[in-house]
Order: sequence, then C-alpha cells, then structure tokens
Amino acid sequence: MVNARDDIETRMPAVPGSPPVEWVIADAPVSYPDAVAEMDARVAAIAAGTARERVWLVEHPPLYTAGTSADPADLVAPDRFPVFESGRGGQYTYHGPGQRVAYVMLDLKRRRQDVRVFVAALEAWIIGTLAAFNVRGERREDRVGVWVRRPEKAPGAEDKIAAIGIRVRRWVTFHGISLNVEPDLDHFGGIVPCGIRQHGVTSLVDLGLPVTMADADLALRAAFETVFGETVTVPAEAPQTSASATP
Repeated sequence: MVNARDDIETRMPAVPGSPPVEWVIADAPVSYPDAVAEMDARVAAIAAGTARERVWLVEHPPLYTAGTSADPADLVAPDRFPVFESGRGGQYTYHGPGQRVAYVMLDLKRRRQDVRVFVAALEAWIIGTLAAFNVRGERREDRVGVWVRRPEKAPGAEDKIAAIGIRVRRWVTFHGISLNVEPDLDHFGGIVPCGIRQHGVTSLVDLGLPVTMADADLALRAAFETVFGETVTVPAEAPQTSASATP
C-alpha cells in the first residue's frame, strides 16, 4: 500500500549543541485540564528560550477529547465519561488507564520547521516502538495514526493502535501521541474514534502480547531517540511547568 509519507525523511534531530530532550514519566494519573495547563506553560517557556524540550508520559482517567475537527455526531455516548474540548488537530479520541499518552514539546526551529514532516516523524516513532514487540505498524495516506492489519478478523481488516493529535505554537509542538498498551477497548465505544467508522481499535495486549506500561515506556524511549535524538531523565516529582532549566 503506497503512502507518500513513507518517502519522507523522518529523522528530526536537534541542531548540534542542543541539550537533550527531558524525558518525564508521571507517577500518578493526570487530569486532562492539568495536563493542558502544564503543556501551555512549558511550551511558552520553550518558545521564550527558558526551558528545555520535553516529552511527558502520562495516563489519564477515562475521558474523551474533541479536536478542532470533531463532529458532534461522533460523540455517541456524551454522558459516559467527561468530554474536553482540545486545541489539538483531529476529531474525538479516548484516553484512559492502560493507554500511554506522550505529550511532545519540541522546538521545530531547532529541528525542521515542517509540520508534515513532524507528523511523519511521530508515526515513525510509533512504528519503531511497535517493532520492538514484533508488531508491524503501518501509516495510511488518508488517515493519520498507526494501524495494524487484522486478517484473522476479516479480509482487509485493520485496527488503530496509536493516535496522533498535535498543535504547534511559535514552532513549538504540543499534545502528541497515544499508544494503546492495555486500555479497556470497550471505552472507545462512546465515540467514533477519530471519525473513522469502518475500522476498529486494538492494543498490544489485545494482540496477545503481555506488554506492561514499563515495557512500552522503554521501547518508546529507544525509538524516540532514533528519530529525535538524545533524552535525559527528569524525575516526575520535579515541577512539570518549571522554566528553570537551561535551554
């Protein structure tokens, strides 16, 4: 299946001399409003040159978010979980326990000022992560995200295993990706995920792989460094919105 993004050079390392990207893993569930507030603060600090780039890995309580292209008709069960308007691109998506959300705050001025390339790089990151578990993730020309083929379900069947929704402000990215490790897949039934009715959703555990969140985090970090460059661990107890780091 030919995809134009397959031909894009997806490595996006920072310019030489840039500090490593901070890698932070939240040690408790994070509310969506708190996550957005912290991203806003960090993105402003990165743009001002007073904070380092950061990838922030979180889990959320069960909730739905509506991107800027969300169709109200795709919110099938509006009273099931809290629904939050989101400034990211895309449509409705679900976040909840067992799903790893990675908020990606990178300065494209230090990399490549090309949003299309950035999206392709995020897809490459996810595909590389899945490859660590011998799962073949694929991109699709007509829809963003990463997909796996499910021929055992039906000829031509495929399911989404990871979603992408981003926003860029002053060439600093935020929002990011979500990878289904072991979420309750029934929770996706309250929406039409990303507005796509003809395909389903899956997870690593649904594919029969006994992957823990810690396993997924290790694979995510290794694949991220292949695409975007070096990372450095920042303890979760450090203030998430601190602008004290030297850029």
